[in-house]
Amino acid sequence: MSKNMKLFAGILVFGSLWGFSECIIGSSLKDAGLPYGSIMTGFFVLTFLVLSRMFYRQPGMQLGMGLVAGTLRIFNPFGGCHLCSALAIMAEGAIFEMIWYSFSVDFDNLKSITNQVSMGVITAYLVYVGGYIVTQILTPVVSGVGFYAQNLIVFLPRILASGLLTALIGAFVLPSVLQASKLDLKIKDSLYYPTTFGVSAFCWIIVLSMWFMWGV
Repeated sequence: MSKNMKLFAGILVFGSLWGFSECIIGSSLKDAGLPYGSIMTGFFVLTFLVLSRMFYRQPGMQLGMGLVAGTLRIFNPFGGCHLCSALAIMAEGAIFEMIWYSFSVDFDNLKSITNQVSMGVITAYLVYVGGYIVTQILTPVVSGVGFYAQNLIVFLPRILASGLLTALIGAFVLPSVLQASKLDLKIKDSLYYPTTFGVSAFCWIIVLSMWFMWGV
């Protein structure tokens, strides 16, 4: 099995699951009046990012996942600004890469529960707040409105405060996800591609079908 092809399949399946959860679960949480951004990043996004880094140990993979998930998010038939959400997702993948750059080969620094909780808090908070800030900068630029620093400065305290719930969720999620390292979750080579491409196709078909039905 080609290593590059296996990695591509991994990026596609984890990115598709990420984008699918943003479109379906995120939209449902928003409709319910819950803090969907904090819940999505603190639970789902952190889970997908850490699991993929843990299984593949490949820097750059999470950036690719963010691009896949962000692209799928554009076709979400529900919710508000699709562009700003897509940019936030792509930014979250890039920010995670910067934070976890040193955790590409092993996880020896995360053996203690204290380090796991601390890293969960730091990662969840910075990924969420960083994605939020990048969105506030890039959305007006991409849409042609133009970015004005004073607009960001005014909302910066609210943005920084909004990440506290995400950080709290991350404190519980990261230690839980790392327990998966104790499980033997390997997939046979003969099933790897059918499974990864099948799951990816399912995510895209569902979202695109709803987009054609309600979003176009």
